[in-house]
Amino acid sequence: MWELVRANQRRAATLVVLMAALLFLLGYTLGEALAPGAGAGGLFVAFLVWIGLTLVSYYQGDSIFLALARARRIEKKDNPVLFNVVEEMSIAAGLPKPPDVYIIDEAAPNAFATGRDPQHAVVAVTAGLLETLNRDELQGVIAHELGHVANRDVLYMMMVGVMMGAIVLLADAGARMFFYGGGRRRTSSRSGGQAQLIILVVAIALMILAPLVAQLIYLAISRRREYLADASSALYTRYPEGLASALEKISRSTAKLGVATRATAPMYIVNPLGVSPRGLADLSSTHPPISERIRILRSMGAGAGLVHYDQAFRKVTGRAVGVVPFGALAAAETRPAAPPGAPDAGSRLERVRQTTDMLWRLNRYSFVPCACGTTLKFPPAYLGRQIACPHCGTVHKVQPTAA
Repeated sequence: MWELVRANQRRAATLVVLMAALLFLLGYTLGEALAPGAGAGGLFVAFLVWIGLTLVSYYQGDSIFLALARARRIEKKDNPVLFNVVEEMSIAAGLPKPPDVYIIDEAAPNAFATGRDPQHAVVAVTAGLLETLNRDELQGVIAHELGHVANRDVLYMMMVGVMMGAIVLLADAGARMFFYGGGRRRTSSRSGGQAQLIILVVAIALMILAPLVAQLIYLAISRRREYLADASSALYTRYPEGLASALEKISRSTAKLGVATRATAPMYIVNPLGVSPRGLADLSSTHPPISERIRILRSMGAGAGLVHYDQAFRKVTGRAVGVVPFGALAAAETRPAAPPGAPDAGSRLERVRQTTDMLWRLNRYSFVPCACGTTLKFPPAYLGRQIACPHCGTVHKVQPTAA
């Protein structure tokens, strides 16, 4: 797997450098276009914007992302099954420690991973995901997210996302300064400086094209990392059908993830902004076609290794070059697929009940057991009140539930 990590880091680093070069070029040309000779100043401003946002993303990017998703940290006692799956897949992925686990109170089934390195990793899942998937499917999704952590692509996504935001910010600021500031007056007084005219045209072109190019680079990284994380999930679980079935269920959900934005969408396992009914993707898609991902996983046959995934990828997509780097393929183990795990003891209704109870506890609801077998649940506003059981009439005083 280290070969995969190194190859993934090299390719991602190359794209990060391209994004940085695009950002600095935009800063320089905007400076020259707005004031001849001010290109160095524009380059310096671009560098300051980049370094500031990069430091913020490196040290606080995961916290910002979790806050945007309104995710809350949970403990093992809140959902033992989820924690057991995370611990198992962390061992399979070779992570130094299991990531922290967060829950998002949303009905749409989805998940993401974040964190600058495996020691600071976080995995977050929605309530809808816990309600929808059985244990094998949940394993597939968690293994996919831990694949992002093990492949070291989470940090690169945050870095590239920050640079994309900086490029858009500079392009927008440059356009406003040029069209509403002194740009038009300076151009009108130009007496034939062809070099300045060329710089002006280049600056306008970059203001238009740089955000589009940055977005395409961002999405190219996003789509590739999804394929590699799918391959990692099959490798860790040795059961590709688990993730394939999970993706199928997630794609059938009609619920929308209200906390997702265009900037955060590439971090989720499935595009949270909506999936095309036919599963088709275009250049603006944050993810590969979900139907294609499912077909690749189900075309792996009796194997669950990187070699099997790469073969299935080339077969399904018709591409001559696979998605797994050659060095990783050369060192990859050949692993047979495992049979499905033991069937879940509980039904979907039981999963919904357990997830709902967990969310109520997080919201400090009080759970009051009654002798008739009913468990009464009260919001914090009812603490200290005397409430009668609606089934048997027994009066209970609402007390805080022990942690």
